Amino acid sequence: MICPKCSGETEITSYDEVRIDRCTNCGGLWFESGELDALRKDTWMADYVIDSGDAKVGRQYNRIEKVLCPECGVLMNEEFDADQPHIMYETCPSGHGAFLDAGEFTDLVHKTFWDRFKRIG
Repeated sequence: MICPKCSGETEITSYDEVRIDRCTNCGGLWFESGELDALRKDTWMADYVIDSGDAKVGRQYNRIEKVLCPECGVLMNEEFDADQPHIMYETCPSGHGAFLDAGEFTDLVHKTFWDRFKRIG
């Protein structure tokens, strides 16, 4: 697969029998439908195994606004996490999957005290 952000090649990395495409250039992650939800709930080492890219590089690529789904070529939607609205990632409107820049998956699975507090308020 070709990375939808930087056009780099991806490699397959896996955790607990879930196979994720990780860009060898920018470190971005492509989660097929259902994979993100499955791994998000099982954070034991998943972030260290899967999200090994540089978060600083990920923040640079997060500025790219028009991202096409690597499966169907349709313009992906920007989605903000309900629990942590500072995290924005791209999702395919046809349901093929989600793309997270390097560091975003780690940020997503590690809720801070303040993230939990904000949800209550």
